[in-house]
Amino acid sequence: MKTNIVYCHKCNLSNQQPTSTNEYFHTKDTRQQLVKFNDKNICAACEYNEKKYNSIDWNEREKELIELLNKYRKNDGSYDCLVSGSGGKDSIFAAWILKYKYKMSPLTVTWAPHLYTQAGKENMDNWIFNGGFDNILFTPNPKIHKRITREATLNLLHPFQPFILGQKSFVVKYASKMNIPLIFYGESPADYGKNVGHRSKSFGDKYSQNQPGYSLDPLEGKDFKDCYLGGKQVGSYLDEGLKLVDFASYKPITLEEIEKKKLKKYYLGYFLKWVPQNNYYFSVEKTNFVPSKYRLDGTFQKYASLDDKLDGFFFYTRYIKFGVGRAMMDAAQEIRNGFLTKDEGLRLINKYDGEYPKTYEKEFLDYVNLTQSEFKSLCDSFRGKNVWTKKNNKWKLRVSCNDYFKKYA
Repeated sequence: MKTNIVYCHKCNLSNQQPTSTNEYFHTKDTRQQLVKFNDKNICAACEYNEKKYNSIDWNEREKELIELLNKYRKNDGSYDCLVSGSGGKDSIFAAWILKYKYKMSPLTVTWAPHLYTQAGKENMDNWIFNGGFDNILFTPNPKIHKRITREATLNLLHPFQPFILGQKSFVVKYASKMNIPLIFYGESPADYGKNVGHRSKSFGDKYSQNQPGYSLDPLEGKDFKDCYLGGKQVGSYLDEGLKLVDFASYKPITLEEIEKKKLKKYYLGYFLKWVPQNNYYFSVEKTNFVPSKYRLDGTFQKYASLDDKLDGFFFYTRYIKFGVGRAMMDAAQEIRNGFLTKDEGLRLINKYDGEYPKTYEKEFLDYVNLTQSEFKSLCDSFRGKNVWTKKNNKWKLRVSCNDYFKKYA
């Protein structure tokens, strides 16, 4: 963790924001790679978005996309690309634009959420039925999934890790099984400040080699039994009586198989200017996407990351560990895309960041088998000393975003 807390002078994002780690070797001792700031205290996400709006030739990028699609396009009745998604605004945009604008034949693949929200299930159905897509929905063994989620909560304060594992690895594995070599994900990770560079177009290319969460070989050549799920070694689960096959859905395919099948994973956001807010309006028009009926816990918006009842706790636990909550992440993204001013974003952060996610508290605590007091005590044990201080028996950020711009900027 960085000792000196700095907030981006454009979007208010904290320099404690983690980027991405290799989840298969994520333990309590893992040191997170944090977002980079330049010498003017501007974050990497803002630097990328400056290029997105002012430097990148999107006409040339679209030509590059069309050339790529023409290379893989099939006319024999089989799928020619695979789109990963859950029926959110971004996966709706990706699948729709590839099928109806560029005349591809995508298969959509979904790694199921832990616990669907009503809006999430409705949007999943709208994506497939109203959008007109073939879809594979894979649900991992719920007993195993719950167990790994509990371990991830206890060991890492990271209840969303099992979803991330499947989201990244299962889709590629299924593409290999179906012999569909062209795989599309949504936005470029550079949109959010991940260390991949604005020229990065796919997982594992030369522009993303320094970002451990985007490796083509997450097992790093090691035996699967030696990797970690939920911060606990697979071998330890086996010692407790579980079988290796119980974890088959979490095991990524090998680099050798990726190369043999010539699988390619691309960010559609490299080729097309990716604006999440525009994707929301697009998805409403094309598939009748529905936002949440209520403001989402910890933030001011109702349309992003709303399909899983654990979403709110994913963002809350990040706030506990890094002092970066859901409102800060949402406001920073909307500032970069011109939908909020910096001052408006700051006010929203002050009002909502770190709000406890009450809406699905019971479902979450039942899922990870913890009481409220046990969970809150666990959270306190994960508070970074450089981020938090305790005064009058209450936890407080050492340097809040508001304090920083009042006193330090």
